Amino acid sequence: MGSGEQGPSASIEGCQGKELRADLSKRHLTMISMGGTIGAGFFVGLSGLIVVAGPSAILTTAIAGIIVYLVMRMLGEMAVARPSTGSFVDYARMALGRWGGFASGWLYWYFWVIVAGIEAVVGGELIARWMPSIPEWVTSVVILVAMIAVNMLSVKSFGEAEYWFAGIKVAVIIAFIIAGAAFVAGLWTGTTDHAAQVSNLWIHDGFTPNGVSAIFVGVVTVIFSMTGAELVTIAAAESAHPADAIRRTTQTVVVRILAFFVISTALLVTILPWDDYKAGVSPFITALDAMGVPYTADILNFIVLVAVLSCLNSGLYTASRMIFTQGRNGDAPAWMTRVNSRGVPTGGILFSAIVGFLCIGAGYLWPDTIFLYLVNSSGAVVLFVYVLIGISQVKLRPQLEREAAARGGLTFKMFGWPIIPSLVTALIVVILLAMGIRTETRAEFFQSLVSLAVVVGIGLFLQKTGIKGRYEGLPATLPKGVDEDDYSPGRVYENLD
Repeated sequence: MGSGEQGPSASIEGCQGKELRADLSKRHLTMISMGGTIGAGFFVGLSGLIVVAGPSAILTTAIAGIIVYLVMRMLGEMAVARPSTGSFVDYARMALGRWGGFASGWLYWYFWVIVAGIEAVVGGELIARWMPSIPEWVTSVVILVAMIAVNMLSVKSFGEAEYWFAGIKVAVIIAFIIAGAAFVAGLWTGTTDHAAQVSNLWIHDGFTPNGVSAIFVGVVTVIFSMTGAELVTIAAAESAHPADAIRRTTQTVVVRILAFFVISTALLVTILPWDDYKAGVSPFITALDAMGVPYTADILNFIVLVAVLSCLNSGLYTASRMIFTQGRNGDAPAWMTRVNSRGVPTGGILFSAIVGFLCIGAGYLWPDTIFLYLVNSSGAVVLFVYVLIGISQVKLRPQLEREAAARGGLTFKMFGWPIIPSLVTALIVVILLAMGIRTETRAEFFQSLVSLAVVVGIGLFLQKTGIKGRYEGLPATLPKGVDEDDYSPGRVYENLD
């Protein structure tokens, strides 16, 4: 560990006494938070939402965005008070006991390693469009190996790669919003027989052509496309000023969600009537074709590939930090906390990568059995984690306020406690139940429920028996004389009185 003269080093020690490094800069965290909610599901999945909800998809994206924002606000309160690489894992453990941290950590790890495998398979399919002679599984493996290499170099290399990936995605969305708005304003004409007009929002069977219930049914679809916003609370712990970064990004997440999802959806259903879109076909390709933009298929293929690489890069990073946290807390083998001289948790990255390779194999050998089960069994786990975040915030607020009293109180709060946090948590439970009722999502819900039951059962067993139980993950309260904006977990503060 360093002395009081050293710069901050993020997180608690891992195996061999080495630490994660605070090498992520403010610009890295800004782009990680901006790009975190923009995956391949955004560029392709919005078509399914529009087919289900029609023009009222605008309201669906707004509702889902508000839910994600409120979850982030709850998480942000806890993370600003106590920055930690373990993020919500540590808070769930503090609020609910060992089983809460065990379940949230392994569920989130499981989600991201499956995402990494899925994205690698999708990336292989995308590259096959340009290089059909190369087997898709080969390009999938190459993509995964490349992202492993990026993550193994240093956390700074991960941040730099994500900075450029996210930058491309953000630039593309901004360009679409500007071009789409200009097209709707009549600044140029496209190839479609339908004129872009605001009346497209209601002249084709009304604003809610499939009923008001479709607005809420679509929330299930959209909220999965928005997952990833919480990643910044994990990454911020590897920056010099984690509390400041978390506060800043959490406050602006709603703006990003509204700009990216709500405005884009509004433009899509204005440029063309909602029934011109087809589920599974990118609505952006359909709209850009109507606007007369050439080479739309290749443009979107490139953009989705960037989104895939970004998700894969983030997936490996997040999964490795979850394993690091679990290993550090005694809920995973100690070797998984092994950190190399560059501050990289090599054990967590390599173990997560192995699962990614297995997913690639399943995707090409057993796409309709094992691979499909892996996809379904991870589908709802992020919502389970969101529920645990909500419960943790409601339980921890009094304790965090007591701890922060000497510093003048909490500087970043979730408003409306405990009513709004409780209502948001209950709403997420309702969304989960809706998944179980809907035919299209029933298999995904129940198979994810199996994943939840397994990890909660193991967590309760470990908590009851005390097997290999130790807990180092949650940082202590801020040392006297240290401002929360300058606090970093793992740094030693001396002679502060």
